[in-house]
Amino acid sequence: MQIEPPYLLFLGDAHDALAAKTAYGILDWRRDWCLAQLRLAGCQADLGLPDMTSAQAAAAGAKTMVIGVVNAGGVLPDSWREVILSALDAGLDVASGLHAKLASLPGVAERAAARGRRLFDVRHPTQSFSIGKGAKRAGKRLLTVGTDCSVGKKYCALAIAKEMSARDIPCDFRATGQTGILIAGGGVAIDAVVADFIAGAAEWLSPDNAPDHWDVIEGQGSLFHPSFAGVTLGLLHGSQPDAFVVCHEPTRKTMRGVDHPLPDIQDVIDMTVAQGKLTSPQIQCVGIAINTAALDDEGRKRVLGSASESYGYPAVDPIKTGVGAIIDHIKKIGL
Repeated sequence: MQIEPPYLLFLGDAHDALAAKTAYGILDWRRDWCLAQLRLAGCQADLGLPDMTSAQAAAAGAKTMVIGVVNAGGVLPDSWREVILSALDAGLDVASGLHAKLASLPGVAERAAARGRRLFDVRHPTQSFSIGKGAKRAGKRLLTVGTDCSVGKKYCALAIAKEMSARDIPCDFRATGQTGILIAGGGVAIDAVVADFIAGAAEWLSPDNAPDHWDVIEGQGSLFHPSFAGVTLGLLHGSQPDAFVVCHEPTRKTMRGVDHPLPDIQDVIDMTVAQGKLTSPQIQCVGIAINTAALDDEGRKRVLGSASESYGYPAVDPIKTGVGAIIDHIKKIGL
């Protein structure tokens, strides 16, 4: 997919910032691609970009309207139809990372064809995958895993890949979700792959490579989340990681969208090792990434220090403290 920037980021009527995490992710990692935002009445998210209509954004140079909202089930509300049609009329392409295809809204495909515009359904793979084989592949792999969904697995993986590159360690960030694909320019939306082929898609995404090369793979869901554990397990088996980092948000009491309590970080470490050994017998934890955005400086220091002492791994906030300590630990243990 060649999705052309600059972007107009559509936030819809997002009820909080987390509901617009796709837009925030693009802004954080591809700021130079982001021109403006488009919000509906009642929207509680704000990227700090200029508010523009699609016509205004097109006149200012935007090329694509990106739907930057996530929701349960990945649906396209009927209330967005006119916004999408207006974007096409203004001369913009439209990209979406939701499960529902843009053409599922009446008249959208016809309008795009009539205006000579393109529709990008980022979440839908454009190729077929084989089933996973579990055969050993050359190269090294690191996977981010989580105590929950939406705890920072993508940001952690991006930060690790950035830090490795800065240290001249050969590496690639491997995107497994819609936002990561929009940031990286490629990847596979793992949760949209037919279940039998999830592990195979992960194997395809992180193929044989040079012995010193790292694939840093964006994690999805959580092995403990009743909604997404199946996707998480398939990704774990197919990624065949040598190393993993546990990502956590310390202020939550229950997992997002369900009433289940968050697992302990140690439970996630133990379960990831137990399940990951199927395809990577030497799998090991190399760090803990804690999203401390809701804490002040003192709270951040206390939480990170406690986690490092309790679990015996470097504990970082990828955004606030960086991930250098995790890279140092990887080198120290000889991975």
